[in-house]
Amino acid sequence: MANTLDVANNLEQALRESDEFKSLKEAYEAVMGEPTAKQMFEDFRDTQLNLQEKQMQGIEITEEEVEKARQVVETVQQHEGISKLMEEEQRLNNLINEISQIITKPLEELYGTAEQN
Repeated sequence: MANTLDVANNLEQALRESDEFKSLKEAYEAVMGEPTAKQMFEDFRDTQLNLQEKQMQGIEITEEEVEKARQVVETVQQHEGISKLMEEEQRLNNLINEISQIITKPLEELYGTAEQN
C-alpha cells in the first residue's frame, strides 16, 4: 500500500510540474492580480457554487437564477483573462480525467469481466 501512495504522491508532484498546471496557475494569478477581473471571477464562482448546491439539495432553480447565471457566464467569457483561465482549467481537467481513466482501469476490467460471466 505504501508503494501505491508513493506513486500517488509522485503523480501529484508531476501534476504540479505539468505545463497544464503551470499555465492554469499563471492564468489564475493574472486574473487575481486584476481587481475587476478578480471580482467578476468571484461572482462567477459564487453563482456556479450556489446553483450546484441547490441542485445537490434538490432545490428547484428558478428561471430568474438561470437567467442571472447566463448573464454572469456571458460577462466572464468576454473578459480575455477569465476566458483564458477557464480554457486552462479545462485543459487540466482533461488531463486529470485521462489519469482517472488510467487508474480506474483495473476496476473497469474486474467488473466488466464479472458482468460478462
